[in-house]
Amino acid sequence: MPTLPSPRTDTPRRRLPEWLRVNLPAGAAQSLFNSTQLTVLGNTLHTVCEEAGCPNIHDCWSRGTATFMIAGKQCTRGCRFCSVETSREPSPLEADEPERLADAVARMQLEHVVITVVNRDDLPDGGADHYRRCVEAVQHRLPKIAVELLCSDLDGNRDALEHLLDTNSLAVFAHNVECVSRLDPLVRDPRASFSQSLEVLQRAKAYRPDIWTKSSIMVGFGETDAEVTEAMQQLRDAGVDMLTLGQYLAPGRTGSRFLPVERYVHPDQFTKWKHEATQLGFLAVASGPLVRSSYRAGKLLKEAAGNSHHNN
Repeated sequence: MPTLPSPRTDTPRRRLPEWLRVNLPAGAAQSLFNSTQLTVLGNTLHTVCEEAGCPNIHDCWSRGTATFMIAGKQCTRGCRFCSVETSREPSPLEADEPERLADAVARMQLEHVVITVVNRDDLPDGGADHYRRCVEAVQHRLPKIAVELLCSDLDGNRDALEHLLDTNSLAVFAHNVECVSRLDPLVRDPRASFSQSLEVLQRAKAYRPDIWTKSSIMVGFGETDAEVTEAMQQLRDAGVDMLTLGQYLAPGRTGSRFLPVERYVHPDQFTKWKHEATQLGFLAVASGPLVRSSYRAGKLLKEAAGNSHHNN
């Protein structure tokens, strides 16, 4: 039986290391941050930047980029690293959301957009048809844009996954394994698992080999460096093209819901993992304490495309 770290009781947060401090935008960057915020609010949309308390919100929004979260702001799962609101019966899907999303993306004049989703286990297809309609609405409005979908596991529903992928509008299919497999029971909702996530990524690549695939690993839960290397190897074996690695930061006070941080990984170790991942064959890797799955996603895709042409 695998051993798990024992969750600590609620304790005051430890002082963050210097490398986890972020600078707030100023001047023109602040103006662009405000513009991004107004666009999101004006279209009555949700962003994972806000709902998940991303530490890069000021960096990304001041560059005019945001990761939009569709299908509501309530998730049917309760992972212990995430601050997104949880509900067994979330609000119904909004039929006009695809067009509102497309309008916001057009206003922001984006070249690359990341769309993420909440889990919708309450729906027979896990929300796949709605996700597809959102992707296609954006692509219809902006034919040249690269659309990246950070998707749920759709509860392992193969038909739903194929329906979602049966469109020419998607450039990147991303799905996060979140943590090393041993820590699944501690970190993720019981309905999620490393093996199921891996299978979703593998099926996506097999069904649509022309679409880039991407995944993300968080560290700081109690994993070993060797386990991270093993997880990277498993992802690469599943055909995943791009990888991000970042430090877990508790989104609120730890205790009954949020897990405490077990370790703050030094930037040097992230550099080592990036080198390992590149050696394993990933076409693009972002690895650092503040890296998140959608951080500078457009730049990562361009890197992957460039390396792919170079390898060919």
